[in-house]
Amino acid sequence: MSLIIVGTVAFDDVETPFGKSGRMVGGAASYIGLSAGHFVKEQHLVSVIGDDFPQEFLDELQARGVRLDGLEVRQGEKSFYWSGKYHFDMNSRDTLATDLNVLATFDPKVPEAAKGAQYVLLGNLDPKVQLAVLDQMPERPKLVILDTMNFWMDIALDALKEVLKRVDVLTINDEEARQLSGEHSLVKAANKIHTMGPKTLIIKKGEHGALLFEGGRMFYAPALPLEDVLDPTGAGDTFAGGFAGYLAATDDPTFDNMKRAVIMGSALASFTCEAFGTERLMALKAEELEGRIAEFAELVNFGQA
Repeated sequence: MSLIIVGTVAFDDVETPFGKSGRMVGGAASYIGLSAGHFVKEQHLVSVIGDDFPQEFLDELQARGVRLDGLEVRQGEKSFYWSGKYHFDMNSRDTLATDLNVLATFDPKVPEAAKGAQYVLLGNLDPKVQLAVLDQMPERPKLVILDTMNFWMDIALDALKEVLKRVDVLTINDEEARQLSGEHSLVKAANKIHTMGPKTLIIKKGEHGALLFEGGRMFYAPALPLEDVLDPTGAGDTFAGGFAGYLAATDDPTFDNMKRAVIMGSALASFTCEAFGTERLMALKAEELEGRIAEFAELVNFGQA
C-alpha cells in the first residue's frame, strides 16, 4: 500500500549542550519520508519548498520511493526555516527563529496518482492545511494518522477539532494530551480524546517511551537508553514515519499490529537522536535497524511462563 505524507521540507539550525548543527535539512516530512521508506515502497509527498532547497536531498528521497509530484517548488522564494536551542535535559527547548517563508501561503495539492492511497499521515502543520488534504481525497482512506502540537491548540483549536473528527490515529506528547483533554491523568486524557474522533491515540513521552490507547486497551513501549543523545529534533516525526510506514507496508491497522508499528517507530527514532538532523537516518542500514528492533524486543522480554 502507498502512503501520503504531508508536512514541512525545510531547513533547521539546532544548538544542543553537545554541539551546533549549523543550517541543515529538516522538516517533518523529511524525517517521515526517510523513516517510512524502510518499510513502504511508495510514498507521495505533499509539501512546498523554495528554490534554495538542495536537489541532492530530493534525489535521496526519490531513491527511497518518495514521489515528488505533490511537492511545490516556488522559484525566487525561500524554504521554511526553524532555529532552536535545547536545554541540558534535551526534553525542553527554546525557539530562536521561525521563518515561514513559502509555508505562509501553502495551498496543498494532492496529485492524482496519490488520491487512491489508503494510508495518510498528516504531519504537524496548520489544521486548515490538513483539512484541505482530506477534502481532496475522493474516498475516505483506510487509515488517517494526525500529528499536531500545542501551538495549534493555542491558536487554531476549532480547526484542529474539525480535523480530529476525521482521523483514526492521533500522535501527541504527554503535555499536549493534557492540554487538549484538560485531564492530568493520561488514561483519562486518552478517554476524552477518543470522544473527539480518533479511535487510537499515541502519547509520546520522549526518553520515557510511548503509550498506545485504543478501545480500553493499552500498550507501553519503552525508549531505548542511548549512550549518546546529540539532537532529538525530528525524533517524533521519525517515530510517526516508522509507525505509518510499517502499517502501510503490512496493510494491517489492527491494534496488535499497531503494537509492532510503535516498536518500529521507536527503534527508528532512537537513531535520529544519535546525530544532528537527518544525518543518522540517511546512513542507516537495514541490518542496523533489525539489530535495534531486537534490542527493543529484549528490553521488554521478561520470560513469562
